[in-house]
Amino acid sequence: MSDDIDYSDLEAKYASHYVSPLGNAIILDGAPVVGPDRADKLIGAIIKAAQNQAGIRIPRDNFDMPTGSDEKSKGYIFITLASAQEAQVLQRALHGYAFDKKHSFSVIPFADVDRFEGLEDKWVAPEKEEWVAKEHFRAWLGDSNGRDQIMLFREEVAEIVWSGRAAAFETAFQKERWTDTYFQWSPYGTLLATIHGPGVALWAGPQFQRLNRFAHPEVKLVDFSPYERYMVTWSPRPIEPVAPFSDEDEGHAIAVWDTMTGALLRTFPMVAPPAPPTGASPEQQQAADKRIVWPMFKWSPDEKYLARVTPGQQISVYEVPSMQLLGKKSIKIDGVVDFEWAPMSEKEREEFEAERSGDPNRKAEKRKVGTLLRENQIAFWTPEVSNQPARVTLMTVPGRNTIRSKNLFNVHDCKINWQSNGDYLCVKVDRHTKTKKTTYCNLELFRVRDKDCPVQVIEIKDAVTGFAWEPKGDRFVLITTNDPNHGMLAPGQLLKTSVSFYGFDSRKGDFLLQKTYDNKTSNTIYWSPKGRHVLIATLGSNSKFDIEFWDLDLDREGDKADNLDPGSAIRLITTVEHYGLTDVEWDPSGRYVATSASIWMNSMESGFAIWDFKGAELQKHTVEKFKQLLWRPRPPTLLSKEDQKRVRKNLRDYSRAFEEQDLLDESNVSAELVALRQRLIEEWNSWRASAKAYVEQERKAEGKGPRKALAIKQQQESEKDLETVEEWVEEVVSETIELV
Repeated sequence: MSDDIDYSDLEAKYASHYVSPLGNAIILDGAPVVGPDRADKLIGAIIKAAQNQAGIRIPRDNFDMPTGSDEKSKGYIFITLASAQEAQVLQRALHGYAFDKKHSFSVIPFADVDRFEGLEDKWVAPEKEEWVAKEHFRAWLGDSNGRDQIMLFREEVAEIVWSGRAAAFETAFQKERWTDTYFQWSPYGTLLATIHGPGVALWAGPQFQRLNRFAHPEVKLVDFSPYERYMVTWSPRPIEPVAPFSDEDEGHAIAVWDTMTGALLRTFPMVAPPAPPTGASPEQQQAADKRIVWPMFKWSPDEKYLARVTPGQQISVYEVPSMQLLGKKSIKIDGVVDFEWAPMSEKEREEFEAERSGDPNRKAEKRKVGTLLRENQIAFWTPEVSNQPARVTLMTVPGRNTIRSKNLFNVHDCKINWQSNGDYLCVKVDRHTKTKKTTYCNLELFRVRDKDCPVQVIEIKDAVTGFAWEPKGDRFVLITTNDPNHGMLAPGQLLKTSVSFYGFDSRKGDFLLQKTYDNKTSNTIYWSPKGRHVLIATLGSNSKFDIEFWDLDLDREGDKADNLDPGSAIRLITTVEHYGLTDVEWDPSGRYVATSASIWMNSMESGFAIWDFKGAELQKHTVEKFKQLLWRPRPPTLLSKEDQKRVRKNLRDYSRAFEEQDLLDESNVSAELVALRQRLIEEWNSWRASAKAYVEQERKAEGKGPRKALAIKQQQESEKDLETVEEWVEEVVSETIELV
């Protein structure tokens, strides 16, 4: 635990206090107003809701429904539970519960009545608090040089530095003993999470002030929602009923939090791990039992839903922030193994963010009141069960309507891969022959935006070990192997692989193979966030650490680009090596890429290197006990499509200033030193001018004329308009010719 992380205020806030004897009674408000003929039916419906939502059975005698002079109920009911713990569970389950379209319950403990009775009859305005300016959480985006930030973690020291071409980084923030384990940025780089024994801390702003703390003992894993408002944490240690958790949370392992307020939204227990593939060995089955699949909960791209799969049974979708089951029930799917949410397209994202922010300057699509901007989609797969074939299905949420399904046969395993804009879905299907001795692969490619969602099948005879879509594009890279040692490799050994490039041919309406390169050992794919450039690296080896830089559009710029063979533009730019390589990460702009060797993964030479997108090494650092490197993510641009086009059109004009800055960076002079020199020169010139003016003023007061040197200078300045022309005339004086 870090010395400066103090959780005493949380402990004090949630410390145990005196429990009122009335703690087992609650007041349920917001119930329908009914007459005596419907009172029993209403109580029965509330008993059923309590049973379904909280798992508590309440006897009818424990209800007290006050009535008015007209014998109709008043809309609130007193309920007595068996214990204060049951009352607390029921309150959390039914508070905010939508009983029907017109009524939602509000539940408060009966003991709070005394507190409300003690309120003053006359309203007193609260004291006006003095406004205190806070640091802007996204201040780093205002850097005049457009630089990105990098988080560097070595030994016990963490640094946030500005990236650049200079060999020496400019430090933005530095702190020792900042985390107990590792760091993690939120999706847009606004928040930085540090992991500690008692829980998680979030930091933000230029000086990284602590925003909130979340008490979850021995937490190991953290996951943020797409817009950074919520966070999910997991700990192998079961939750105990200690603040901020209650008895209802006891034994759970997963917690969902509000990052801004620090509030605990809900906790969940673990579910059984997914079953290993058909025909798995006992060792594989044992490994599957110990495997932790993260994230356990998956967020919808609009942050409205949070879902997880119970293998073989169902997909549970929860609404945020109420954390209630969507439609009050899970989606029952026999045999379901895994699922993935469909990403939003750029247009859908812009419209959603315009509606979400309420900004009148951002255009949102006009539609009828009460209609959804878009329905989310999920893709899930089920294995072969009895005589039923395996199946891949696309379904809408919350509508639960099936868009498309595809039956599959002889299935060993499936992996779901969405393209970043949700235009395409690739389901990598590992199949086996009838004898189950040989496996091969099929790619089921769904064109989701097209009518009737057509599916193309590409059969791959070899085993597929790597797959990755081009961001916002219609190409993908495939790594395959026919090495007989596949599946039986010892740690550190490599397979012989092939790298294939596929792209969508709009004329033929299919994905086609563009080029294949054999005799490789590459096993991982890293696309640039802007597309076009891709790194194909060799990781996990004890002897080979190659990184290949590929350009998929080389020599395709211009009017004739569409007429060229797509495969002819795929070029290997260069191959480099980083000894001990363990991690590869692109910066948000796609201009630079960082490779690092962490002591967490190996005991070789630790450190990191920065390269440009062409594979030119900009800097390399050998750092003792180096642990982690993370580029700081950036949020999507606020520029409209028209503004972006205008910038691209006038890129030459904008680039001049950046080229000058690049030359300055290459001169190996730090920005701080340049600024200091410029400031000193300006101060000297200012002092010199003021001193001259003072001297001349004194001479004038004494009746003396201007100084001779100054007069000469003034005369020279007055003669600047005169131009002196010198002409050189060459004349031959003598000429001698010698014969040899």
